Amino acid sequence: MAWNEPGGNNKDPWGGGGGNRNDGPPDLDELLRKLQQKLNGLFGGGAGSGTGGGSGSFPWSLVLIVLAVLYGLLGFYQVNANEAAVVLRLGKYHSTETSGLHWNPPLIDTVSKVNMTEVRTERTTGQMLTEDANIVEVVLTVQWHINDAESYVLRVRDPLKSLQEATDSALRHVVGSLTLNGVISQNRTQVSADTQQRLQQYLDLYQTGIRVDVVNLTDAKAPREVQDAFDDVTKAREDEVRLQNEAQAYANQVIPVARGQAQRIIEEAEAYKSRVVESARGEAVRFEKLLAEYERAPQVTRERLYLDAVQQVMANASKIMVDVEGGNNMMYLPLDKLAQESGSQAVQRKDVSPMVVDEVYQRIVERLRTEAANSRRNQNVR
Repeated sequence: MAWNEPGGNNKDPWGGGGGNRNDGPPDLDELLRKLQQKLNGLFGGGAGSGTGGGSGSFPWSLVLIVLAVLYGLLGFYQVNANEAAVVLRLGKYHSTETSGLHWNPPLIDTVSKVNMTEVRTERTTGQMLTEDANIVEVVLTVQWHINDAESYVLRVRDPLKSLQEATDSALRHVVGSLTLNGVISQNRTQVSADTQQRLQQYLDLYQTGIRVDVVNLTDAKAPREVQDAFDDVTKAREDEVRLQNEAQAYANQVIPVARGQAQRIIEEAEAYKSRVVESARGEAVRFEKLLAEYERAPQVTRERLYLDAVQQVMANASKIMVDVEGGNNMMYLPLDKLAQESGSQAVQRKDVSPMVVDEVYQRIVERLRTEAANSRRNQNVR
C-alpha cells in the first residue's frame, strides 16, 4: 500500500517514522549520513560515532575514487601489429580494432584477440575410395592463416573443426574423381591444387574467415592390408613401361633401316624404269634408222641382221652344232674348248686379254661364212 493512499498513515518513506506529508524533498546529505552510519555498524564502526559524522567515519568516497581509477585502468589493452581485436559490447558485435592502445569498459565489453599473420598447419589422414573402386591411404597438410577476424570469432562456433571437416570433404571429393594410379603417382600435383580450390570454396561458404595458403599431398599409398598386391601391380606396370620402351627403341632402330631399304628399292625401280624407257626409245630410234637402211639394201641388211642375231644367241653358248645344207656331216664346234685354248695360249704368252672370247667368236663366224659359201658354190656347180 502506498504511503499517500488512504490507510497508509501518511508515512513518508524518505523521512522518519512519523514525518509530515507536506514536508519538502528528502535531504541527500541526510540520506548519505544514514547510509554511512549503517555501513559503520556493519564494519565495526559502532554506534558511538554519533550522528555528527566525527573523525572515526570510514572514507568511502576515497574508496569509490580508487575503484573508479582501477576500473578505468583495467579497460586499457594493447593490440600488436600482427593482431586484430574483436570487441563485443554486452554480447553483441561492436567493432574490430587494429594495432595500438585501446580502451573498453570492463565487464561491459569483451575483447577477443586473434593473430592475423601466423601461418598454422593442419594435418589430415584417412582411407578413401578412388574412381576405380580402390582404397588409398592419403596424408594431407594444409597451411592457413586468418584473414577475417570478425568471421573467425563470430560466424563459426569452432573454426578448427570446420576446417578439418571441410578438408576431409574436399579431399574425398577430389580423390573420388581420380584413379588409384593417378592419386599415387600421376596426378599428385592436381590433387593438391584441386583440393585447395575446393577447400577454399567451402571455407568461404561457411564464413570461417580462414585463407588457405598451401595444400600439400604428403603421402599417398595403398592400405597396409593390400600393400603386397599393390607392389605386384606396380612392378607389373613398371615392366609394362620398360617393355614398351624397349619395343620403341627397337622400332626406332629397325624402322629407319626399313625406310632406307624401301627408299633404295624405289630408287632402283626408278632407275630401272628410266633405263628400260630410254632403252626402248633407243631401240625405236635404231629400228627407224635400220628400216631406212633396209629399204635401201634389203639383202645386205637381212644378212646383217641374221648375223647379229646369231651373234647374240650364240654369245652365251659353249657348244654349237652346225648342219650344213646339202651335206651329210654335222660339224661340232666346242666353243668352250676353243676359248680355253685361246686363253691358255694367251696365258703362256703372258698377254691375257679380255677379248679372247670375241676373237674366238670372230674365227667361228668366219669359218661359218666360209662353210656357207662353199656349200652354195657346190650347189651351183651341181
